[in-house]
Amino acid sequence: LRSRQGPHLRLAGGGAGIINFCANNYLGLSSHPEVIRAAVEALEKFGAGLSSVRFICGTQSIHKDLEEKIARFHQREDAILYASCFDANAGIFEALLTPEDAVLSDELNHASIIDGIRLCKANKYRYKHMDMQDLEAKLKEAQKHRLRLVATDGAFSMDGDIAPLREICQLAQKYDALVFIDECHATGFLGPNGRGTDELLGVMDKVTIINSTLGKALGGAAGGYTTGPKPLIDLLRQRSRPYLFSNSLPPAVVGCASKALDLLMESNAIAQSMAAKTQRFRSKMTAAGFTISGKDHPICPVMLGDARLASVMAEDMLNRGIYVIGFSYPVVPKGKARIRVQISAVHSDEDIDRCVEAFTEVGRKHGAL
Repeated sequence: LRSRQGPHLRLAGGGAGIINFCANNYLGLSSHPEVIRAAVEALEKFGAGLSSVRFICGTQSIHKDLEEKIARFHQREDAILYASCFDANAGIFEALLTPEDAVLSDELNHASIIDGIRLCKANKYRYKHMDMQDLEAKLKEAQKHRLRLVATDGAFSMDGDIAPLREICQLAQKYDALVFIDECHATGFLGPNGRGTDELLGVMDKVTIINSTLGKALGGAAGGYTTGPKPLIDLLRQRSRPYLFSNSLPPAVVGCASKALDLLMESNAIAQSMAAKTQRFRSKMTAAGFTISGKDHPICPVMLGDARLASVMAEDMLNRGIYVIGFSYPVVPKGKARIRVQISAVHSDEDIDRCVEAFTEVGRKHGAL
């Protein structure tokens, strides 16, 4: 890229007027003028960086303010910041779970959840993707352990599907388990106020732990967090290794994320605008003859099956001014290659229609339609 992140890009090599459909910039806040201004102000007031981890001399007032704001946004007791959500996922399971405990993980959970679970010494169970019968069977089997934690993505980033949180929470209550969700592809735009899948599905009071990111909808820079019960957050501050041994988030990143949360809490208009744009793309692509995975999520995987087809179609789309990326094994299973399209609140209806037209042309050219 030779330009800032946004719906329209300039690419190295002379590409101009490119419409971007592959960013996690769900709310268009990566280049929002107020978000940029807040980052500049934090940079000038608090410096470029802390040269320290949080527990030495790396905690500024803005770090504590942002943690309080995150907890308030999610309606939780407390929150803790990390350099990324990958770090948040790497840091929670080892600190929370012992060899006496059990963790039950959806088989299609994000790589960072899988890596975090690998680091802990708990007994590990993997249930079939969003299969509640299999989860119940695994919960029955795990009753012999001291504590049970069900871990799932709220929204799955490869397929654009949403975890059945109501059913998961009902099973967790039945079998005395805790529920953990990764909300990286939900925070900011799912639910009436953009609080995520637990708000969307009406189970905010039943989900125990939320991990999410500041690097997607909430400004798009960097950073992640855990939010939940205060005793858990206190434990993580003492025992979570990625928190203890990583530099504090840079002030500019804290400033832009804080402003992004302000904009969301002042009005749900940006979050609400996503639904209509997502439906426009999904319905038009389906009418054109494409198979779109998932449901009602701005991640819209155009399922093609063949890895080479996904690659050459993505190249042809770029030649037509549409920036998308093909996904194939090992990022997705063999035979499940796709082009993952991501809708943003700052895409216009004209942008979406142009994308569909380009897909239709390219799909016919390569025999995908």
